[in-house]
This record gives sequence, C-alpha cells and structure tokens, in this order.
Amino acid sequence: MLHFRWLKPLSSLGLEFWLPLPLLGLVFWIGSSVLTDRVLSRAYRSDNRLQADTQLDTPSKIILAVQVDIFRNRGVSRVTVRTTNTALKALVFEFPFINVAQLEQATSQQLGMPIERLRPITRYRVLLDP
Repeated sequence: MLHFRWLKPLSSLGLEFWLPLPLLGLVFWIGSSVLTDRVLSRAYRSDNRLQADTQLDTPSKIILAVQVDIFRNRGVSRVTVRTTNTALKALVFEFPFINVAQLEQATSQQLGMPIERLRPITRYRVLLDP
C-alpha cells in the first residue's frame, strides 16, 4: 500500500468519514424517491364515500332558543333559531302564515325535532307593521 506524503494532512481532517457521505446521501435520495413513487401510484380503495346530497342535520342539543316574530299586517312570520355551533350561529326561516300551530309544525319539520321539545325554548313576538 502506497502512502503519499501529501495525503497525510488530509487524513488528519477525517476524510475517511466525510468522503462517503455524499454517496450515502445520493443512495437515500434515490431510494426514497423510488419508494414514494410506488406508494403514490398504488390504487387506494375506500368503502367510506362522501355524501354531499344529504341535508344538514341540526341536533336538538345545540339549539339554544327559538324566536318567532309574527308580522300580522304582512301575514308572514320569521323564525330565528340560535345555536351553539361555532360555524352556524343562527338559522332564519320565513313562513307565509301567522298561525301558531302551523308555525310550530313548520319549525319542527325544518329542524327535525318534535314540537314538544321546541315549545319550552320558543318565544313569540307579535309585531304590527306601519
């Protein structure tokens, strides 16, 4: 084995350790790209499908209050439902009738909850328009 005099200062720098590092990095880079291509090109089958055609359910536990404003002269009613949901603070419905029984029925249908659970949290206000 030949030892050159000019290589002696280089060996004190630890080149035996530093010279293979770029080659090792290149091997990891190529290996990870091959592995990534195989994983991403594989077919993925899921039994869970996104259903976008369903109606938004408003659970009864997040409804705080229902305020009904009856505009007697116009013959319409506005129902405002306050919720605890951060994305949906209030729902507003407008109905073309002022009868309380019809309002209760329509509101319970829209919210999907029984009338008996709506009555304790519902407040009515009759307004006369000028």
